[in-house]
Amino acid sequence: MREQPVGPGLDFEYRTQRQRVLFGTGRAGELLGEVLGKVLGEQPATVQAGGTVQAGGTGTSTSTASVIATAGTLGASGTPGAPRVMVIATRREMERSAAVLAGIRSVLVFDEVVQHVPAESAERAHRAAQAARVDVIVALGGGSAIGLAKILALRSERTGGLPIVAVPTTYSGSEATAVWGLVENGVKTTGFDLRVLPSTVIYDADLTLSLPRELSVSSALNALAHGVDALWAPGANPVSALLAAEGIRMLAHALPRIAVAPGVGPHTAEAAGSDTSGSDPVLGGGGIHGALAARKDALYGAYLSASAFSSAGSGLHHTICHVLGGTFGLPHAQTHAIVLPHVIALNAPAATEAEARIAAALGSRTAVEGLLALRDSLHAPTALRDFGFQESDIARAVALVLPAVPASNPRAVTPDDLTLLLRNAWSGAAPGGR
Repeated sequence: MREQPVGPGLDFEYRTQRQRVLFGTGRAGELLGEVLGKVLGEQPATVQAGGTVQAGGTGTSTSTASVIATAGTLGASGTPGAPRVMVIATRREMERSAAVLAGIRSVLVFDEVVQHVPAESAERAHRAAQAARVDVIVALGGGSAIGLAKILALRSERTGGLPIVAVPTTYSGSEATAVWGLVENGVKTTGFDLRVLPSTVIYDADLTLSLPRELSVSSALNALAHGVDALWAPGANPVSALLAAEGIRMLAHALPRIAVAPGVGPHTAEAAGSDTSGSDPVLGGGGIHGALAARKDALYGAYLSASAFSSAGSGLHHTICHVLGGTFGLPHAQTHAIVLPHVIALNAPAATEAEARIAAALGSRTAVEGLLALRDSLHAPTALRDFGFQESDIARAVALVLPAVPASNPRAVTPDDLTLLLRNAWSGAAPGGR
């Protein structure tokens, strides 16, 4: 294991972001009520009898959104000064996290949450939010729900902006960045705008317990990718590098424990009482307590990595993955997990300081060795072809990625470089292999 290097100088720019971050296991509902109560200077939100305005479809890109008013709409204008809350979450997420939403008033629920945020879905949500005169959005779920909320905030004409309260249930990290993304006509466009940064984030490890093992692993590796890309992004700086390295370290420590202590559903911790069966001092304890401890660390690591990414900007890895997801429809988290070792192998020889930080955070001799060892131990996905990417797609992907490669990338990137990288990622071959 190598020591992390110390940068040669202190001539840099670091962007801070205004955001309130709350960690509270088992307390998401309580914290959400308190936060919403302060949006317009009100007391904590409470339950009222009645229903909500429901907008959305089946959660697929082909569904048609509709707005259905029901009797006794919660948070209607009959409650002076109460914030008009829009909830964005899939129906499944609302069922799993019903207790979190039980104590808030909402005027609109939008459940058409689609990966990569298609423009058509975003437009339906935007029209519904305008019609409901929404004051604040609660985004409950992963990067897709939070990403949709960001587009609404970006398009909002509300005086003072449209605040977002993000309640993540995965390790996507979108909640900690001012980066937005939208797919239109098969092309994913991304941008940076402080208007889309959630004003408040509520992290509750209890909400990640129902996340399937495979998705937990891929999502956490996606979070780790934020930290890696931040080390050679256009705005990379010593402060974001420290955050990135610690985020990578925390995620690498949490991932093996998540893999051996899968959760079974929200609120299991309370039901489990003091069960610590199967306790392993290395893994941080067994039973429900080990599962929760690992997920707390993973959420913390995801937040640190995403914060570094938001400050430093997007690097080569995300440029590649945005093309693969936006144009070819590949699943977000799994794509990041597969592509990351290949990008590190490409950049490492020209980015010795960043490579050494990654290696040190992974506790390995080299960054690539450490990441491959971690990935293999988790049985994480290794080949893009397993998720629908075709070998015949490689040439088109190369043509789309090449002009978008950041000028700050540690080394020049050629069409041959990208072709080899994508072919290896497609087949599952070793990074850098020919």
